[in-house]
Amino acid sequence: MRCDGDGVIRAPVTGDGDSSSAAAAAAAIIVVVAAVPRSFVAGGTLLYPSIILLINRRHLVAIDDLFLFFLLLLFHSPTSPRRSPWRRLQIPLHLLPSPPPSPPILPPPPPASTTMVRLPYVTALTTLFSYGLLFAFGQLRDFFRRILDAGKSSNLKGYAPICLGLEDFYTRRLYLRIQDCFGRPIASAPDAWFDVVERYSNDSNKTLHRTTKTSKCLNLGSYNYLGFAAADEYCTPRVIESLKKYSASTCSVRVDGGNTKLHVELEELVARFVGKPAAILFGMGYVTNSAIIPALVGKGGLIISDSLNHNSIVNGARGSGATVRVFQHNNPAHLEEVLREQIAGGQPRTHRPWKKIIVIVEGIYSMEGELCKLPEVIAVCKKYKAYTYLDEAHSIGAVGKTGRGVCELLGVDPADVDIMMGTFTKSFGSCGGYIAASKEIIDHLKHICPAHIYATSMSPPAVQQVISAIEVILGEDGSDRGAKKLAQIRENSNFFRSELEKMGFEVLGDNDSPVMPIMLYNPAKMPAFSRECLRQKVAIVTVSFPATPLLLARARICISASHSREDLIKGLEVISKVGDLVGIKYLPVEHEKTTSAEKLKKIHTECLQILLCYECNNSKNEEHKKIVVMC
Repeated sequence: MRCDGDGVIRAPVTGDGDSSSAAAAAAAIIVVVAAVPRSFVAGGTLLYPSIILLINRRHLVAIDDLFLFFLLLLFHSPTSPRRSPWRRLQIPLHLLPSPPPSPPILPPPPPASTTMVRLPYVTALTTLFSYGLLFAFGQLRDFFRRILDAGKSSNLKGYAPICLGLEDFYTRRLYLRIQDCFGRPIASAPDAWFDVVERYSNDSNKTLHRTTKTSKCLNLGSYNYLGFAAADEYCTPRVIESLKKYSASTCSVRVDGGNTKLHVELEELVARFVGKPAAILFGMGYVTNSAIIPALVGKGGLIISDSLNHNSIVNGARGSGATVRVFQHNNPAHLEEVLREQIAGGQPRTHRPWKKIIVIVEGIYSMEGELCKLPEVIAVCKKYKAYTYLDEAHSIGAVGKTGRGVCELLGVDPADVDIMMGTFTKSFGSCGGYIAASKEIIDHLKHICPAHIYATSMSPPAVQQVISAIEVILGEDGSDRGAKKLAQIRENSNFFRSELEKMGFEVLGDNDSPVMPIMLYNPAKMPAFSRECLRQKVAIVTVSFPATPLLLARARICISASHSREDLIKGLEVISKVGDLVGIKYLPVEHEKTTSAEKLKKIHTECLQILLCYECNNSKNEEHKKIVVMC
């Protein structure tokens, strides 16, 4: 079974049943669908991904996409145009009826990405049932609230409500129940261990109050990949010196009085580090994407984005005015299909050629922990003359032999990537972001990008922190600490991932990636897992809708080079214990396999130890004599 980027859950047909069982399966589908209330299905963005059609273990979801589309039509009652749920529904293109074929005929759609989440249908059913209960009780509470508030006067009478729709309902009736699992304040640097401030609530989590107590917890949630977020023997003294010299802020924009020597030095250092001719700095990583994309492409242009790209990319693409198309997550074959289709069709209505085409991907996808298939993506972009935009927010400094990101890890020449984006908030322990590209592109951005022209420049101490961190990574501090940090984070990441998989957790992502999502699925298991881990002194980030699809809640582990092996073992023990308690070990446990040769070697070692420890020929212990004879 698989869940494509469109949120629809599918499973392969086994093909081992007879026609009668298939007919019974079809009848079961009709019964299940007929039993679903209309209001439950027509629930806007909250419940569209929730349609699961089940038969049995041998016949799983043998439903044609077109039939599923008609089921959506069947259960949608017409409403007024302003409140129509269709305004929220984005039906995947492959669910729509295909037009008559016309030359040139495109090849069949490629298979979906092999890195998709495989959602067991029983888990999907129980997850939907949980959301259904929460939805029903939430609607019931809203109904009684409207009755009780009917007679109350309000000074906002006649005003349109600010919050509308199911998003507001989700916040009020679902999110508030688990609000204590998010935004936990800390009282120390985000090192391997940090202090978490305890909170309490007297009104069912509507308001959370801080206490004066703190708990020292293992930090498995921060992006402190190389450990630079804590005090560092090389970085911290230089940051303090820059604070004394330049103050905490320039209080000006780069084009006025906010362009210090440190800013120019960091731009040159970043360009040299990533292998591009020039670079430009921004004070915030999120703004780097959301402000740069509209400056690169506008009306008449085409943006082709991975379906799981970060929200900053999504908002930047929306604000650009360009046409946006999405390809299946990490699927270069589908990217090529989308490119061919869009190039053949041209711009909407006029069918003129596109002014420019930009393909946007991420180095490491922050919610999946997967590495981008960058060589294949670049090959497709070169074939169709499209620009490549690479977001390395989570990969720069964290992967690669010298920390230069996925280009170094996957053997890609940085010259083949047209625009490289990255942030300083993860591996470098600072804030802000950068764009690295050709000198012509960087000069163009410096003249037209509002985030560069109108925003206050990066804080000088933050700039110095990045400079010092890169110098440590490159070994320019006169030590090999940078190389050791890179080797340590790779070793820690692969060790932690392999141990989680052996325990039976469903872990997303690839080797070498420091981001490890553990699938939770059920909304009740997410707060239970988070609260119990915190109670046992392990701080873990849990993620749910709207940051992820409704059915795919998860816990996201972030590994750091500052974690010792003892820290990781402690975290694994707690996660395993809580995982058994909550019931999130969805995969079979991998028992340690011992070969015959290993067993013989172990026996031989034990015999040698006995021979060395005792004078066996003169020993009066009969058991020892028997073992010596056996050896």
